[in-house]
Amino acid sequence: MSPDEYCQQRAAASGSSFYYSFRFLGTTRRQAITAFYAFCREVDDVVDEITDAQVARITLAWWRSEIDALYDGHPSHPVTRALAISLKNFNLPREQLLEIIDGMEMDLDQTRYPDFKSLHLYCYRVASVVGLIAAEIFGYQDRHTLKYAHDLGLAFQLTNIIRDVGEDARRGRVYLPLDEFERFAVPLDDIFNAKYSDNFRRLMEFQIARAEQLYSQALSQLPACDRKAQRSGLIMAAIYRDLLEAIKADGCRVLDRQISLTPLRKIWLAWRTWMAN
Repeated sequence: MSPDEYCQQRAAASGSSFYYSFRFLGTTRRQAITAFYAFCREVDDVVDEITDAQVARITLAWWRSEIDALYDGHPSHPVTRALAISLKNFNLPREQLLEIIDGMEMDLDQTRYPDFKSLHLYCYRVASVVGLIAAEIFGYQDRHTLKYAHDLGLAFQLTNIIRDVGEDARRGRVYLPLDEFERFAVPLDDIFNAKYSDNFRRLMEFQIARAEQLYSQALSQLPACDRKAQRSGLIMAAIYRDLLEAIKADGCRVLDRQISLTPLRKIWLAWRTWMAN
């Protein structure tokens, strides 16, 4: 199996909405974003699938050394070998790839966030940096597009947090800011016991409204000259905003289930957004 085939298989197997946004890209950009996405999946799975924290730290340290090997010209992993091809065509800063790993490692050190401000660094590392690298691969003329990419990545991460409240709780993690539990009078134990209430629904509707505001803010900052190049990000925004609507329509019942869109729905949203831009 070639490095590109490995990354393609990794991306397709994830079932992520990101995969649907890549399908309309030209060959060079599609190869690059698929390799980058495969890298994100690899390092994310380290903290999600390795139950021994020390082993997870050692594995992330290995990935840091592998990024160094990538930029020194002798990568060994299929993902970094695929990324090596992309380095010839795109600006993929070493420090940003390392910052993504730093963000993943935060999950080994911190499972609660007192307020939204403290959550922001985590979201920046695991999502806004991803958005910035993706924007480089998709291409842009106006540097204001990087502000769009930063905010869009944050909106994506907040959507993931909203969707995965129950799943994250089963891993012992709570990303929703603790001061907002107090604000909406939701006991933290309700999250771990999958206990629904009107207050919980109001808490989640508040989270959805904040994510929606960030989508609007991000999209308003995308220069017209870069809308066509950034269509893959716009596809993701359409899919994720539709997901937020589905979660809200279901009464925000995210504690005992993970609400998702069907593949057909994602393909239709991707096609509609691509044609509109």
